[in-house]
Amino acid sequence: MVIGISQFPQGFHPNIASHVALSLIHGMTRRPFTVYDAEWQLICQLCTTVPTREAGTIRDWTTPDGKDGFAVDYTIRDGATWGDGTPITTKDVQFTWAIGREETSGVNNQELYRRMEKIEAQDAHNFTIFWNKRTCDVAAINDFEVVPAHLEADAASDPSVYRSRNAYDTDPTQPGLYFGPYRITHVEPGATVVLEPNPTWWGTAPFFRKITIRTVENTAALEANLLSGEIDYIAGEDGISLDQALTFEKRHGERFNVVFKPGLFYEHIDLRLDNPVLEDIRVRQAMLHAIDRNSISVRLFEGKQPVADTSVHPLDQYHVDDVRKYPFDPALAATLLDEAGWTDIRKGIRHNAAGEPLLLEIMTTAGNRVRELVEQVIQSNLREIGIDLRIRNQPARVLFGQTIRQRQFTGMAMFAWFSSPRNVPRTTLHSSMIPTVGNGWSGQNYTGYRSDVMDTAIDRVEVGCSEEDQTRHWTTIQQTYAQDLPVLPLYFRANAFIMPKWLKGVTPTGHQYPSTLWVENWTAE
Repeated sequence: MVIGISQFPQGFHPNIASHVALSLIHGMTRRPFTVYDAEWQLICQLCTTVPTREAGTIRDWTTPDGKDGFAVDYTIRDGATWGDGTPITTKDVQFTWAIGREETSGVNNQELYRRMEKIEAQDAHNFTIFWNKRTCDVAAINDFEVVPAHLEADAASDPSVYRSRNAYDTDPTQPGLYFGPYRITHVEPGATVVLEPNPTWWGTAPFFRKITIRTVENTAALEANLLSGEIDYIAGEDGISLDQALTFEKRHGERFNVVFKPGLFYEHIDLRLDNPVLEDIRVRQAMLHAIDRNSISVRLFEGKQPVADTSVHPLDQYHVDDVRKYPFDPALAATLLDEAGWTDIRKGIRHNAAGEPLLLEIMTTAGNRVRELVEQVIQSNLREIGIDLRIRNQPARVLFGQTIRQRQFTGMAMFAWFSSPRNVPRTTLHSSMIPTVGNGWSGQNYTGYRSDVMDTAIDRVEVGCSEEDQTRHWTTIQQTYAQDLPVLPLYFRANAFIMPKWLKGVTPTGHQYPSTLWVENWTAE
């Protein structure tokens, strides 16, 4: 089977690269300890049982300096083996933890590893994580992506160069890097990834003898490849846009099954807040008032992708509607720009008292037809209020691999976040998560947003586990987000899965963990 996607991963290391395309691939080549399933329930995959207080596998623990923490027990499932036949053991768990705590290693979610005060191994299969903070989701270690100590130890001996020396990126077809139903056997950079069954896989044998992941960055060409038979299935997690899929279904619905799955996918524009223009909240507010988001939703997506006011989806149990909203209002937008000092209009473009033009740059993934169309709408909307918006797009592998990750965009970057249920936005909004050279570009607060109110709310929502505390802190997070506008919220996405009639067993999840985590259930009829 050949699966078509629109972006190529910017790397293959599960803890360094962060990309929906990589998640899709690793869903077939790896298994997390814990994960949310299609019913949004926390389950075990690499472990045997989700820890609970009732079972005694979650216990109170006090750190050496007197902080309240937890001790949580896990057991690696029997038969778990790397693709080269080496068993997955607690040695791998402790190695992953150690490299994750190294600030210069480039590991994305270093906050996760900093909270793990220590990991003790009882034997080769049983271990205890000692957390230095009592968080509400302590049983979920979805992002603890174990890597093989026997292959990675040498590369990690100097953490500062681990990003460029790790085997996932220097030798991605090494069998011992994987332990899912499939392993990567061939990589053509920027184009294809070939997967073949992993002989050491412990679960149900996968149906397909080979799966090829083919990247076609132009989404119109991706659709054409499907119709010509060059690919069999367009993955909903990273495929064509909803507007294309709606048209496709009307024209070709008799040949394919088209499944629309709303979920926790948030399209937005990150703003470079240390840009002097965007530093002024009046400019940010003016831009959002000037963008006709409702028209974008109705005309492009038939209303199936609703306008977003914050990053928390209405499907999420802690979504709050009582937040500041920014309806389409060009007159108010113009007033805000006047107040911000952009009063001198020359040839339709505003200038400030120093004679500087109100000029900004926007970037997104080149070849993504709907994003390029939305860009043009936004460019036209902002031109109406005197903002000169220049478009400069890049291939996804460059945009996500370097430009956004290293905060090299000068003004605006349009892309999507995908999250899990009740996902606390620490890595994207907490001030400690701003990527820098010093922290190895760890963290995903690409805007450079700093807010004591937001930091406090994030810190508290992680530890205040009563329903009252959760509601209060989630409300603060969303209201502060809408008030401060570190990003411009656009809309919540629905993903379109376009499958051949013969493909069975694909179950979209509606959140960040992909359908491929259950690829062993896929069959052809």
